[in-house]
Amino acid sequence: MSALLDSFAAAFDSLPARDAAGLGDSRRAALDAVLRDGIPHARVEAWKYTPLRSLERRAFASPGAAPSFDTALLADIAGPRIVFVNGRFDAAHSDLAALPDGVRLLPLSQVLVDGEPRDANFLARRFDRADEIFARLNAALADDGVVLRADAGVQSSQPIHLVFIGATADGDRAWHLRHLVELRDGAALTLVEHCIGDGAHNHLANHLTHVHLGQAATLRHARVQDEATGATLMARTDAVLAKDAEYRRIDLELGAGLSRHELNVALHGQSARLHANGVLLASGKRHLDTRLGIDHVGRDSSCELTWRGMAAGRSKAAFHGGILIREGADGTAASLSNKNLLLSEGAEIDTQPVLEIHADEVQAAHGATVGQLDQTALFYLRSRGVPADQARALLTAAFCRETLAVMSADADLRRALEVRLDAALARLESA
Repeated sequence: MSALLDSFAAAFDSLPARDAAGLGDSRRAALDAVLRDGIPHARVEAWKYTPLRSLERRAFASPGAAPSFDTALLADIAGPRIVFVNGRFDAAHSDLAALPDGVRLLPLSQVLVDGEPRDANFLARRFDRADEIFARLNAALADDGVVLRADAGVQSSQPIHLVFIGATADGDRAWHLRHLVELRDGAALTLVEHCIGDGAHNHLANHLTHVHLGQAATLRHARVQDEATGATLMARTDAVLAKDAEYRRIDLELGAGLSRHELNVALHGQSARLHANGVLLASGKRHLDTRLGIDHVGRDSSCELTWRGMAAGRSKAAFHGGILIREGADGTAASLSNKNLLLSEGAEIDTQPVLEIHADEVQAAHGATVGQLDQTALFYLRSRGVPADQARALLTAAFCRETLAVMSADADLRRALEVRLDAALARLESA
């Protein structure tokens, strides 16, 4: 067995007793499945562009007590917010006082202690495929996370912030967080997820999020990943949309040494709508991997996906955009655009658009490109007296900012995302 799996098996044995209550059998089964099937190799299609060979040689300790961190990281993140540091709930820096009526936000650790068994039944979900290794590990080892529920009809535009900070600690640590975001019929919320690095560290974070949107519910969801250069982040989001539900989402992948995010959305209900955009900014020797799995089940559903990628230095970015339109999902409208820029000779970008159609009367289109900055546009700006570095910055900013249109209904949130994106672009240009 690898050093990685050895360390996770030891972490399982040290889980607190409260965490195993009612879940022991399913947790043990998930761990046993991982130990039986092992770590997927590069010949496994889902991991073709993100090999795990170097990661499997590493060992991680459990997080222990949350260390201190630079509280200036929270200066621009107002309440309501819930904060986790190295996988541990930080009550002192969380602010839940301003939650809208009808909205409950709790750490999973509290739900496991005080809640009804059904409040944590999402933890018992099984993952049957061998390539779902980090989902299985999460099912076995998650002992905290976020439970966010909104009652039917709740309407709130005030952002709720989920803050996950990776901070310097003695040795390399790993934590596994499980999240539930549930909006009942007719509810509308805005959610902002922050994954932030504080100082240099080489920890591993494993997040698994379930999103359930009831009939005619609307969720605006922004996720900003800006972890430390040495961090490893494995994240997965599984969303299910009922009739007339709308999910609007932006993912900014700006940090970490190795980051992989799987976004799986099942549009079960008639006229369910998904608009999901994203940006991948890779530099140095960093590796960013995003996989989309969009499943159209109900009639007249729609998805619009706009993703932009940039790679500099010796970095690598990988993108898989999969859209499945099932039999009976007539009237579906689906579009995917993935454009990428290579900013250096040593960088690499791999993109895989996949469209599978089993229904009639659908509108579907997908496209992917990998290229370099438009030399004609660059020459035009230079001919107007714009310095070369500034001209490149203007073009790359315009290339990426297009994705932020998904949050155009919230001007303040869009401006905050622009600030984050511009800061990351400045780092990319100076690298």
